[in-house]
Amino acid sequence: MKVIAATKNKNKIREFKEILPDFEIISQEEAGIDIDVEETGATFEENSMLKASAIYEKSGIASIADDSGLEVYALKNAPGVYSARYGGEGLSDEERVELLLKNMKDIPKEERGARFVCAITLVSDEGVITARGECEGEINYAPIGENGFGYDPVFYVEKFDKTTAQLLPEEKNAISHRGKALREFVKKLNEKQGV
Repeated sequence: MKVIAATKNKNKIREFKEILPDFEIISQEEAGIDIDVEETGATFEENSMLKASAIYEKSGIASIADDSGLEVYALKNAPGVYSARYGGEGLSDEERVELLLKNMKDIPKEERGARFVCAITLVSDEGVITARGECEGEINYAPIGENGFGYDPVFYVEKFDKTTAQLLPEEKNAISHRGKALREFVKKLNEKQGV
């Protein structure tokens, strides 16, 4: 199945391809589509629907979108749907992580719980499929690790005693919010197609 990934984030496209090897995933750029969809939704699901719908309407080709982010319980689930815009437009991943750590400097270890959330939406001629995945962890006191992107260097997973930026891609994909959401999406797609 040929699917356009409704994102310009090369890291997300790479993870889509790793987790969905049976799909022909092409980027917006490869599809000749250069639009930025404004994420005005109040939930991850609403934002992923906005993105997938916009690319599908423009291309007529099945489009898959991901909206994901970090919810920190002590910060009332911030940054949430604003994870990629935390602290305002123009900040780098490293600057967002720095801001998060600054906002959590007085929060004790036992209250540093967080989760990554991912909503996947596929819009195609056959309709809409949505799926959600979550990964529980806690916020480390300092960034560790070179793999991953975004908040991975400070997202600690007890099972591995590592941050998600220290995990190998296959380890991360096995437990990550995006990995879980994409596997749930494939399950729903197979059910819909009677596979």
